[in-house]
Amino acid sequence: MAIDWTHFTPMSALAGGALIGIAAMLLAALTGRIAGISGIVGGLLRPHPGEIGWRVAFVVGLMSAPVLYALLGDRVDVQIDASNAMIVAGGLLVGVGTRLGSGCTSGHGVCGLARRSPRSVAATLTFMAAGFFTVFLSRHVFA
Repeated sequence: MAIDWTHFTPMSALAGGALIGIAAMLLAALTGRIAGISGIVGGLLRPHPGEIGWRVAFVVGLMSAPVLYALLGDRVDVQIDASNAMIVAGGLLVGVGTRLGSGCTSGHGVCGLARRSPRSVAATLTFMAAGFFTVFLSRHVFA
């Protein structure tokens, strides 16, 4: 996967980041919940009474946004240079990592850092370093 720098639009990236921040803030302010995807989906796997509705609404909104964008905006062509087995393995590793780290990038990196959580700072530094190291290995050592 490569970034097409000729079509990079920093203003839309900034707007998207701002919308993520606003949505996370509104969820926390209105419901007292953290917008961590792994925690929200995990709560659907072990449902508690009164917890299902908002979690389903969040996941449906998350999944419907790209569909709405495709219908109303420009079509985005995505090219993934990995086999299905590699994608599944990566997804499983992300799942294990979110379990081990007690949260995901959205929970720690967006919401936890905004709350100045020391645990989230450590988790975000760890998964960013692991990501940098993985890219270095895949592009320069095993390429």
